[in-house]
This record gives sequence, C-alpha cells and structure tokens, in this order.
Amino acid sequence: MIPKFLLLMIFSFVFTFHSTAQDSSHLKISLLTCSPGDELYSIFGHSAIRIVDSTRGSDVVYNYGTFDFDDASFYLKFIRGKLLYYVSAEYFRDFQYQYNATGRNIIEQDLILTVEEKMNFQKALFENLKEENKYYKYDFFFNNCTTRLRDWLVRIKNPAPILPAVMPEKTTFRNAIHQYLDHGHQYWSKLGIDILLGAKTDRVMKTTEQQFLPDNLMFALDKSSPKVIQTKNNFPALIQPPGNDTFFTPFVCFSIVLLLFALLQLTKNKTVRSVLNGLDGMLFFITGALGIILIFMWTATDHSMTKNNYNLLWAWPTHLIVAFFINSPKNRAKKYFLFTAVTTTLILAVWFFLPQQMNPALIPVVILLIYRSAFKYLSVR
Repeated sequence: MIPKFLLLMIFSFVFTFHSTAQDSSHLKISLLTCSPGDELYSIFGHSAIRIVDSTRGSDVVYNYGTFDFDDASFYLKFIRGKLLYYVSAEYFRDFQYQYNATGRNIIEQDLILTVEEKMNFQKALFENLKEENKYYKYDFFFNNCTTRLRDWLVRIKNPAPILPAVMPEKTTFRNAIHQYLDHGHQYWSKLGIDILLGAKTDRVMKTTEQQFLPDNLMFALDKSSPKVIQTKNNFPALIQPPGNDTFFTPFVCFSIVLLLFALLQLTKNKTVRSVLNGLDGMLFFITGALGIILIFMWTATDHSMTKNNYNLLWAWPTHLIVAFFINSPKNRAKKYFLFTAVTTTLILAVWFFLPQQMNPALIPVVILLIYRSAFKYLSVR
C-alpha cells in the first residue's frame, strides 16, 4: 500500500506540472468592454483586447478603433465612407485612465484559451500591428472595433464558439442604435441618423449582426457554447458623467417653428409678410439641400446603410431651385406648389407604414411644407 504522504507528493507534482503546462504561455488574454459615453462618438461603447504577458512584464491593450484625425482629407473620407481605421497598442494603465476618468466603466472578461490559441492570438495581433497590415475600411455595422475582435476569437478558438442572440427577435439595426441614443438623450443625433440612414437599416438583424455593438458581444460571450469566459472584472468610472437631457427636442423645436409660421401668417403687416416670404424661401432651400445630401449619400459614398432612403419622398432636391422662385406668379410655380402639397400630404398619410422607420420629429416639418405649399398655390396669382 502506498503511504499517504507519497500519494500527496505525487498529487502535488502532477497538479503543479499540469498547471505549469496549462500556463506555459504566460499570457492572459481578455476582452475589454467600455460603457457608453455622453458624446455621439462614444454613445455605443467600445471594445478592445488586453494581453498580459507575465514573461515580458507587459500589459498591453489592442484597439481597432483608431483613426488619424489629422488626415488632410479626414472629413471628406469620413462622409464618403472611405476613412481607414487601424489597430493600435497602448499600455493598459493609460487605456483604463482614459475611459475611467471620463465617467466610463470597463468590464473585463478573461478568455478561456489553450496555450496554442493564446500564442496564435498574440501572434495575429503582432502581425496586424505592422504598417502594411494595420489599416482596414471601417463600417459602423459590419466592420468595426468590436466585430474585428469577435472575428479573431471565432477564427482562433477551436471549436469556434457559438454566440447566441442577446436582443429580442425582429430587432432591427435602427431599433438597436435607438436604444443607445434614447438612453443617452441624444435626440438631435437620433434625428440626424434617422434622416441619413435608409431603409436597409430597418432590416432585422441576424444573430451575428447583433454583435456590432460592444455590449452585445460581451453578453453573447457570457452565454457562448462552449464556454469561453473564465472570470469577469470591473474597473469602475472615477466620476459620474453629466446628464444631457433637454426639453428642446427636435419635435418641440419643429412644432414651435410651425406655430411661428402660422402666427406670422395671421398678421397684415407688410414687413412681417416680407419676412415670411424669406422664411418660405429658406424652408424650401434647406429641404432641397437636404434632398441633394441624401442623394449624394446614396450614390456617391461607400456607406451601405444610406441607400434606399425614403426621406427623399418629402425632401425633394427640386425644392432648392424653387426656393429662388418662391413668389413667382408663373403657372408652373403654382402647379409645383399644388403638386407638392398633394403629394406630401399622401406621404404624411402613410408615414408610419413606409418600409423605412421615419422619425416622428419630422412630422411638424412635413406639415409645414404642406401648409406653405398650399398657401403658395392659393396666394400666387
């Protein structure tokens, strides 16, 4: 019979050897998920990969959300969807301070990876950091800082984890981003996004497409099969971000503008009527300019979600030209205003039944276009 102390020695040796073999990479790899900020660029959160290498004594974060703001063509590339993002590396302490100091939490999920998988993951990131490999064409929905990390994990982990849906069935891309914009009280940003993003944004997301949002990837990893999360750590914010709620939402402001036009119309003062004519010209000019922007975003950019935009049903580019003939007595102008009033009324009647979810805050604007078009038709002689 083997003595008990000998059994304990054998067990200790085997356990120590097994643990050493399991940890021979000396690497700890984790996913960092940063909570949403209070600015539009940060409202959807952020993801990054942290690698702690105990052999080298390094603690580095790999971030696929980096871009060159100093690029001379930054704005043009951004608008056209041609802006290149790239992966960068920074010390974890700097990354943590940057987010925690601005009121944003960081949740860390330690990944369950074999020694080989850890080595492959680190090697892939090192390779991606090279100048010739680090750039990629950013797409907010399909190729961003979160989907890139998800793709690496699925590619390296064997067997590849199955990440379940974490949002209700029939959730569209627009529904998903609305949750963050509403929670962050980003009412004006929500309006601008709803105007620029077309009907494709109202497609129901597939399970994998839900993971374009950092929180969704984090929740999906928690429920993955096989299990890929070992432990979770929280690095809380150092301050509380300020609230930015406001009474003056787009719907309120546009309703006030509609009321202002109606009140100005009641006066007989010539000066006021002259001002009203100028406001009519501005209304049609801005609406027409918006229509041209929507066509540009549809046809001249690489943004996949700005196509098939039903906002063009009320924001006609031709309004920009008509704005310069707002008081024209010609019959053609009269017919144009009648056509605008009738057609736009029909659009308003089916507003909530269109294939694209239209922002309700635009209803006062559409009513204003109908009202002023009808008035121009009836008043122009």
